[in-house]
Amino acid sequence: MENAKQITEYKLAKEIFSLSRDILTDPKALRMKEFTQHGNTSVFEHCVAVAKFSLLIASFFEKVFRVKFDRKSLVRGALLHDYFLYDWHDPDPKNRIHGFTHPGTAWRNACRDFDINKLEANIIRRHMFPLTPVPPTHRESIIVCLADKWCAICETFKIDVSSYLIDRVNLRIAQAEGLETGLVLPIPVVENI
Repeated sequence: MENAKQITEYKLAKEIFSLSRDILTDPKALRMKEFTQHGNTSVFEHCVAVAKFSLLIASFFEKVFRVKFDRKSLVRGALLHDYFLYDWHDPDPKNRIHGFTHPGTAWRNACRDFDINKLEANIIRRHMFPLTPVPPTHRESIIVCLADKWCAICETFKIDVSSYLIDRVNLRIAQAEGLETGLVLPIPVVENI
């Protein structure tokens, strides 16, 4: 059973990386690793976990109800939904309302640093519903909103649900950086994929 889970996580990591390579290899986005989100989880790890669970939820609805999703926008929006780039745990008074204001900050940062579409903008701006009053208006936005809540609960209570996948994504980032610098890292072979 563990091998099947690792194969699934491997495939998800590969899909996340292929749909968002420009974000995952951008030094500005990698700054999310510098900030803590929930518990000991970095903002980067949280966003990758949200992308993972968003894909899993979308896959369920695609298989069971034959509903289609824009998987690329889903992943990109999930990765940028908390792209606020500051430590919200800092006791600065402006951080007291972080839950209400960070979707706008993340959206502005994402617009500044990446070419995002309207769906990705909706995902980023609406992921904190019902804390923020305007609900998500696309199925992808609803999925990221739900996946974000699930991951926040798991991270707060220190339940590891994504470390293998995060390691796989980080390996792909390192491999991409190695290709750019001329240092090529071997890609591990996973059987039966």
